[in-house]
Amino acid sequence: MSVPNQEMSPIHTKKSPLFLFNQKFPSSRYVIKWLFLCGVLAICVGSASAFFLISLQWATELRESQPWLIALLPVAGLLIGLLYYHFGKEVEAGNNLLIDTIHNPKEFIRFRMAPFVLIGTITTHVFGGSAGREGTALQMAGAIGEQFSRLFKLNVNDRKILLISAVSAGFGSVFGTPLAGAVFGLEVFLIGRLRYDAIFPAFMSAILASLVTDAWDVAHTHYHISLIPKVSLLSILYSIAAAIAFGITAAVFSKAMAICSGFFKSVIRYAPLRPFAGGIMVALGVWLIGTTKYIGLGIPTILLSFDQNLPPYDFLLKIIFTVITLSAGFKGGEVTPLFFIGATLGNALSFIIPLPVGLLAGMGFVAVFAGATNTPLACTLMAIELFGAECGVYAAIACVIAYLFSGNNSIYHAQVIGEPKNLVFKDYSGKKIKDL
Repeated sequence: MSVPNQEMSPIHTKKSPLFLFNQKFPSSRYVIKWLFLCGVLAICVGSASAFFLISLQWATELRESQPWLIALLPVAGLLIGLLYYHFGKEVEAGNNLLIDTIHNPKEFIRFRMAPFVLIGTITTHVFGGSAGREGTALQMAGAIGEQFSRLFKLNVNDRKILLISAVSAGFGSVFGTPLAGAVFGLEVFLIGRLRYDAIFPAFMSAILASLVTDAWDVAHTHYHISLIPKVSLLSILYSIAAAIAFGITAAVFSKAMAICSGFFKSVIRYAPLRPFAGGIMVALGVWLIGTTKYIGLGIPTILLSFDQNLPPYDFLLKIIFTVITLSAGFKGGEVTPLFFIGATLGNALSFIIPLPVGLLAGMGFVAVFAGATNTPLACTLMAIELFGAECGVYAAIACVIAYLFSGNNSIYHAQVIGEPKNLVFKDYSGKKIKDL
């Protein structure tokens, strides 16, 4: 007795509208899948960034109203060190762990990375360390993204894409620059190459996460360049000269971070005592110079650098305070201090380079960051989003030249060279920054 064939559901037949649509538009499944994943990710990351920014504002206001708290920075450093030493060794690598996982996913990053780096960063800012916020945003986003990879049982390739998207979402939402955030996530882990199969998730995650942060009514800092001259051959040459200085400064900062970190590790074997010692140095430095100008985020000084001449040594002191803070083991990020360093260096260069002070500050703001992270495209977009499209040519020149002149240096030692910057570095392809 023959068994009759089961009829196919109308929705799965080769003549069904859904089947024909999928045949005609094969990317539709991909778009729907990643819209869902990126939407869920963006809600969580954008909300986390909003909470972090509000907490950071509170920490800054508390420190500035109670300057005696800076005397407790060594104790705060010891507590941060103990927290990571006993409970967070597997997530202590921070941003470099994220980059390593994108290249070679092994064990899932534990969620504790998010609360640990949040606690560490807020503590650092309350008691007077010189640190930023990008590192915290990226690590919180990466830890959240890894949990979704586990929850949805994503394969290795999709897990990499989701982690890239998380980095994009964290960066875009914490700075209010979704386009720069998307490209940063695509650009930061592999120098000289972009991963185009992650381009849609990266952009959607960054855009949606930024919208979520804005929905929480969290304000981002606004910058303004009052005068942007018409592009000419002479202004291009001046821009190149300034950009070379930005690139060299980025390289100096990256090398100083590596050297100082190695020094702390070689001299102080017990890890929790490193931020204790670094806290003593920073607190004494603040007491000696008599100002809190060079600790924390330094946003007020960054804003001033666009409008008026500042002491030409501001960028050097910020380098010193930031390098000691972060290499000793305090938490936060390097990017906002790099904004400070670049903007104040541009301000100082206005004494010798005949370009408007605001334009040079804006160029330095993004160019030193571009050189220290090897992300010239993201930083060019950041300049356009923060300062307006009129500065685009100058920002592009500054970021690209700084990227070239920073050499094979980076604040992220896990970065892999996908494409050498030029023929001088042709034998370095496929190597990590830390191996050079």
